Amino acid sequence: MSLTDREQGAASEPSTPPQAGSRRPGPTVADVVRAVTARALPIRVIGYDGSVVGPADAGYTLTIRTERGLSYLLTAPGDLGMARAYVSGDLALDGVHPGDPYEAFRVLQDQLRLRLPSLSEGLALVRGLGWDRLKPPPPPPQEAAPRWRRVMNGLRHSRTRDSSAISHHYDVSNAFYEKVLGPSMTYTCAVFRSPDDTLEQAQAAKYDLVAGKLALKPGMRLLDVGCGWGGMVRHAAREYGVKALGVTLSREQAQWAQAAIEREGLGELAEVRHMDYRDAPASTSTRFPRSG
Repeated sequence: MSLTDREQGAASEPSTPPQAGSRRPGPTVADVVRAVTARALPIRVIGYDGSVVGPADAGYTLTIRTERGLSYLLTAPGDLGMARAYVSGDLALDGVHPGDPYEAFRVLQDQLRLRLPSLSEGLALVRGLGWDRLKPPPPPPQEAAPRWRRVMNGLRHSRTRDSSAISHHYDVSNAFYEKVLGPSMTYTCAVFRSPDDTLEQAQAAKYDLVAGKLALKPGMRLLDVGCGWGGMVRHAAREYGVKALGVTLSREQAQWAQAAIEREGLGELAEVRHMDYRDAPASTSTRFPRSG
């Protein structure tokens, strides 16, 4: 979502302080922040009502621009509420680039400590804010596509939709993914059995963990749906003597994986095809012409 979209999203809610003398009596935004935090704030917070809390020399300033933003933070505290308020344009962060706010979020995650208000504080907040402010606002539209779009796109997976999505993400350049993923070209998480393990050792440990759960043995057949660059396919064939077939909707992945299989001399046991999983053969014992 563009910054313009976020600005327009915030425009639907009041974002300027009330005129002098017109503000309803009750707790300020700063009062609310003090009531729900357990220690000194690591950032400066400015409310839509003009109230301020936190150190003046803080590296980051969080502006709660609207009542809706405050409601998001109060009714879904933590990452979810902050994310909803941010993408809706109800929060502004100063001290970071708007396209890369993560360092400020890390400071909040590591140093901000929330607490439940005491009974008297809670009652005062309810009386001052009103129950409406404590009702969760609807999730922002970015969180779920409108019904008409879901109908147009199809509520279920279709071959065209799945192929387009996978190609968009993965048919960009194998050279790019080689820089990101390393030699194994493994996209999923690794298992570090020791702090000294390299990434490649941890990826092999992950494959062994999966193989152990499947109780793989020589002569067995394995179908890996959405196999990526064929890491599990090659590992199962090489280490367990399994006849393995991987299928992927990414042409780039299939070409890279098949080349790796041939390079490692695993062609008699392993194969990766550019194919929809719904077209995968029921048995891997019969070889079909490669479509990758």
